[in-house]
Amino acid sequence: MELFWQNCLIAVKQVVILYIIVAGGYICDKTGVFTEKTARACNNLLFYVITPCVIVNSFMTTEFTADTAKGLLLAACCGALTNTTGILLSLPFFRDRKKPTNAVFKFASVYGNMGYMALPLANAVLGPEGVFYCSAGIMMFQVFCFTHGVWVMSRDGDTNAKFEAKHLFLNPGVIAVCIGLPLFLLKVKVPELFNKPVSFVGSMNTPLAMLMLGTYMSNAGMKTVFKNKEQYLVAAIKIVAVPLAVFAVLKITGLVSGALFTACIIQASAPSANNTVMFAAKYGKDTGIAAKTVSFVSFASVLTMPVMIALTQMQ
Repeated sequence: MELFWQNCLIAVKQVVILYIIVAGGYICDKTGVFTEKTARACNNLLFYVITPCVIVNSFMTTEFTADTAKGLLLAACCGALTNTTGILLSLPFFRDRKKPTNAVFKFASVYGNMGYMALPLANAVLGPEGVFYCSAGIMMFQVFCFTHGVWVMSRDGDTNAKFEAKHLFLNPGVIAVCIGLPLFLLKVKVPELFNKPVSFVGSMNTPLAMLMLGTYMSNAGMKTVFKNKEQYLVAAIKIVAVPLAVFAVLKITGLVSGALFTACIIQASAPSANNTVMFAAKYGKDTGIAAKTVSFVSFASVLTMPVMIALTQMQ
């Protein structure tokens, strides 16, 4: 029970930190300092520059050795399993492509807040080893997010839209992986003159995304955040069904154990990604619904994430 409350406090702390920044964005919008219109103008900067820097930096800062290669590969497989499970479990729902909000709900059901919720929680529970394993999950998240995620957001909502398969591969996320992966595999030591700028730009990802989320929430009518039944379904899929399914698969197969097992469940139980709002803005979907959904699932995850983590540590 003590372990449960410790994990609960860690999750609560992360959500509080997150929403202090969001509150700043909310206030900025209300006072006209940084409005939703400005946030939308910043979306391309986040999409095409800052997020790719995060991806490349994750490869540059992860050390490749013979001992860690196997663990990293298994962690990447678990990341792929998590995203695939989310895609499969969400298939029966949000099927009406004529409703553009369904793309938002579908995206939020699959993709979790890896960078802000999963990574810090893994660090607090497991230390550097947990961060290392979760970094592989982030790599797989980016690959899926910028392929399947792009497909969902660009295709759903407009039955007359012509989807081009090349957009699945010629997009910032996949291009960034193609740049970063060889650096990682070949153990390339990038000079500080180049890796520092990438790191600095990437560090803007969380604060800018949170400020933008705050502006969207300011215009979304947050009084109705608990009234949308679809958000309850998203939460049930993303932070309950997905982690339990991944837990069952890993337990039955015995594929991983120990810290790696816990790290995999942490990333599987992360709430809906902030990218939901960014992608909604990029592809002309309802950012208000996206902001409400991310907020609702994040709050709900304070209760579910500690339970999932505790399950992995029960022998």
